[in-house]
Amino acid sequence: MEIFTNFPLWAGLFAIGFAQFVKIPLEFIATRRFNWALLTSTGGMPSSHSAAVTALATAIGLEQGFESPYFAISVIFGVIVMFDASGVRRHAGEQATVINQLVMDFNKVVSEVKNWPEKEENEKRKELKELLGHQPIEVFFGGLTGILLSVFLFFVIL
Repeated sequence: MEIFTNFPLWAGLFAIGFAQFVKIPLEFIATRRFNWALLTSTGGMPSSHSAAVTALATAIGLEQGFESPYFAISVIFGVIVMFDASGVRRHAGEQATVINQLVMDFNKVVSEVKNWPEKEENEKRKELKELLGHQPIEVFFGGLTGILLSVFLFFVIL
């Protein structure tokens, strides 16, 4: 039952949930549409990966001390995750964009272009996921979200 009192664990999980949820109103502000699929999607503002690892590291630092080896481990882990989110995964998303464009161009030549926009979504094939990674600003705000949430939860809940 100690899992229910594990503050770093719950801070990280809460940060993921919060970052995923806040994507919906941010998308609404930009597009005037609610996109509930953002709750489970990758990419977007803020980065839930960054929010999770910074919330975890901050919570460990607050609980164990910022000089503890656990804090050091969590910071290094967080840096790797955030680097990956803004680097490798982002480039994979850019490659997916190019591949999707090539497939679309090929389909325009092979099939009837005029009927494509009128087809139902279930008739269209699923495209490669283009929003795999994050822009650096998304990683920054995800990290900031995680730190602020952990500090808030630590001083309000504990």
